[in-house]
Amino acid sequence: MTTEPALPDAASPHAEDPADASLPDETSDPRHFRSPVSFVRRGSRLQGRRQQAWDELSDRFVIDVPRAEADTSVDPGYVFDAAAEFGRTAPLVVEIGSGLGEAVTHAAEQNPDKNYLAVEVYLPGLAQTLQRIGQKELTNVRVVQANAPEVLTTMLPAGSVDEVWVFFPDPWHKTRHHKRRMVKDEFAELVARVLVPGGIWRLATDWSDYAVQMREVLDASAGFVNLHHGEQAGEDSPLTRVNREGLEKKAPMDDVDTRGGWAPRFEGRTLTSFENKAHQAGRLIFDLTYRKA
Repeated sequence: MTTEPALPDAASPHAEDPADASLPDETSDPRHFRSPVSFVRRGSRLQGRRQQAWDELSDRFVIDVPRAEADTSVDPGYVFDAAAEFGRTAPLVVEIGSGLGEAVTHAAEQNPDKNYLAVEVYLPGLAQTLQRIGQKELTNVRVVQANAPEVLTTMLPAGSVDEVWVFFPDPWHKTRHHKRRMVKDEFAELVARVLVPGGIWRLATDWSDYAVQMREVLDASAGFVNLHHGEQAGEDSPLTRVNREGLEKKAPMDDVDTRGGWAPRFEGRTLTSFENKAHQAGRLIFDLTYRKA
């Protein structure tokens, strides 16, 4: 039996800090990087059970996207037809950065009345998702290898998605790399574009400074309303605890988070291997939930 190593979430490579030389050059080719891409590129070699899952299931569950330029690009003329792809009309949930597919396949199994689209660029992660789809005998999940901003800009029709999930996106720790973070003003506009009126955007991160950035971006957006405005503030705030206890390898501070707005843990998100590692490392999880205004 082939034993394959565990892989990090493709959207959350916290275990390593990529060298500058490995990052996309946003100025070398303006066609490819009109906005920050949603990932760090990694190898795409498949082997063992992942290769078998790809060979057996990709024709049925992988969306065959016409490419504009790169192998993760989306031709702007292509529009996803969920009803045709799933063979039914049902609420559509889109997970951006689905990693190894733990969250999306668990949710699909628990909610057969909903359709799920997993957006990921890391091919082994997609193959692992296919493996889970096969093991669970799911029919309500599709996967696509594509850059998230392009999926949200042209691939998904406006007002076609009931929920968008962004769980543990790449935190880009270094200050000079914060511009590469996915959750920014322009990304919020793209998410608002695809959501139905009243649609939900769920986010989670295990890094407090990114959590604060997410909260600032969405609270400032006219397109979203925080469903937990003012909750978990002051002594009840996970941010207050991080500040006081120095849980992220920084000097403890006396800062109290008077603003709050943190959501309770989303019960529909299964405890993934990645989130479990965050807990084991002593990091706290920040959840946010917003509704399209």
